[in-house]
Amino acid sequence: MLKIKSFTFNPFQENTYLIYDETKEATLIDPGCFGTAEQLDLLDFISRENLKVTQLLNTHCHIDHVLGNAWAKKTFGVKLGIHQNEIPILKSVEVYAPNYGFKEYESAEADYYLEEGKSIQVGKEKLSILFVPGHSPGHLVFYHEDSNRAIGGDTLFRGSIGRTDLPGANHDLFLQKIKSELFTLPEETIIYPGHGPETTIGFEKINNPFVGKSAKS
Repeated sequence: MLKIKSFTFNPFQENTYLIYDETKEATLIDPGCFGTAEQLDLLDFISRENLKVTQLLNTHCHIDHVLGNAWAKKTFGVKLGIHQNEIPILKSVEVYAPNYGFKEYESAEADYYLEEGKSIQVGKEKLSILFVPGHSPGHLVFYHEDSNRAIGGDTLFRGSIGRTDLPGANHDLFLQKIKSELFTLPEETIIYPGHGPETTIGFEKINNPFVGKSAKS
């Protein structure tokens, strides 16, 4: 059975996810940990649960989701997987990180690329890779069909969506992709977002002011 543990890190209050099953093999998604205290918080949980981190993935590569990439690669000896369209987004972080106060940010290059329509393996569990660009050009969502849960990054939030005023964003495409890739999932599907509390597809289809039935046409 897939287990999902969330951590809220850095001044952006970003949600980092650790997913694992009974094999104790774990995948770290969007490590936003920055600084010793946050790194220890993550390490303490991994140690208590006797987990082995075997994968490092980014849903997308904005600063708040990649602050711990370099540290995680070194600490766990894992490779970083992203969508190929996120390469310029990831590379740009080292340029603007000092402007946000992260003068000690260490960049980390991707080691391989994730493709839409493929899947990732977490222990015995398989998650589908969904391509939901718009907030960023190569944004991915990882969907676990067996439990109807998804790591959504900055796509759907409870009552909101990811911002589309950043470089590489596309508002109209984003709305289209949310409807075609996420709103076609079962309504009971739980979305674990990049910020804030979980939500469900059913709730957002009705209540989301950007893409739900309550959205202004």
